[in-house]
Amino acid sequence: MNLLKILGSSLVVSTLLFGTTTDANVTKVKAVDSDSLVTKAKGQGLLAIPEDKAELLKLIDANKTITDKRVELGKKLYFEPRLSKSGIISCNTCHNLGLGGADGVPAAVGHQWTANPHHLNSPTVYNAVFFKAQFWDGRSPHLEDQAQGPMQATPEMAAPKSLVEERINSIPEYVEEFIAAYGKEVKVDFETITATIGIFERTLVTPSRYDDFLNGKTNALNPAEKEGLNLFMDKGCASCHTGIALGGTMQPFELAGKYKFAHLGDFKGDASGMVKTPTLRNITETAPYFHNGGIWNLAEAVKEMGSTQLGIKISDEEANKMVTFLKALKGRKPEVSYPQLPESTDKTPKPDFN
Repeated sequence: MNLLKILGSSLVVSTLLFGTTTDANVTKVKAVDSDSLVTKAKGQGLLAIPEDKAELLKLIDANKTITDKRVELGKKLYFEPRLSKSGIISCNTCHNLGLGGADGVPAAVGHQWTANPHHLNSPTVYNAVFFKAQFWDGRSPHLEDQAQGPMQATPEMAAPKSLVEERINSIPEYVEEFIAAYGKEVKVDFETITATIGIFERTLVTPSRYDDFLNGKTNALNPAEKEGLNLFMDKGCASCHTGIALGGTMQPFELAGKYKFAHLGDFKGDASGMVKTPTLRNITETAPYFHNGGIWNLAEAVKEMGSTQLGIKISDEEANKMVTFLKALKGRKPEVSYPQLPESTDKTPKPDFN
């Protein structure tokens, strides 16, 4: 498998930005309008996923840890339920790659069917490689470190480090794959296991028509989507939902007003009250929204952000226009086939539901 394969009309808007035009110069205005919108977007910090696979690889693999064999092994471990104490919960349970990289419920459900005690929603794993911080409170700096948390957390996978190591090392096929991926001196410990999952997650990048537009394909967005993008910027949404991730940085929450579902759970952010801004990529696939999954309707979420973060009232019409743009952020997913996992042995610790 090749690694690079793994990574597998503007008249309405021109009228808004430049005034009315005539049929004789529609083509010219379209080009100017698109160029101006792209310039405006980049000026507000909006960045596209690079088209060039080598450039993309530089962004997602700064430490040069990605190889085909590690990605394949990491994929198996991502889908591996035996990494949980019960033997039935995998990373894909809460970050389902067929459901936008999330789980579609307000609060994540884990060991013993326990809902997250803080009523925290599972964020998408797609494009998480572009986040500046992981977890809602930003406590983890990158994916390899993040993978360690849910595996050990009691209300999630509830597996101690020693159990994870014992399970994987009891399966000869896994040990052989680690040697093939890292060399014969590899120590198959908890840190290496979770880091390998993180390496796979680095490849879960989803370029969209929005990226195509920023990369120079002026017709990648239709007039209504361009209008929505322009409104998104004019309202100030790009002040937090920025960069390649359109989110993923730590920002103050309830900056201008009270979030109407603040009573769901007890999460207050990090020690400074900062909360990780969720990505807007694939947003139509990742309802419910906000850190506690309080809102299911995307237009309603847009209006709530206006009052909570920007201190403005966003009308139904304006919200719908921005949702039209947000739909264009649905990206092209990398093809991920469900792996066949190696069989357990007599030495493999049995499932534990306690």
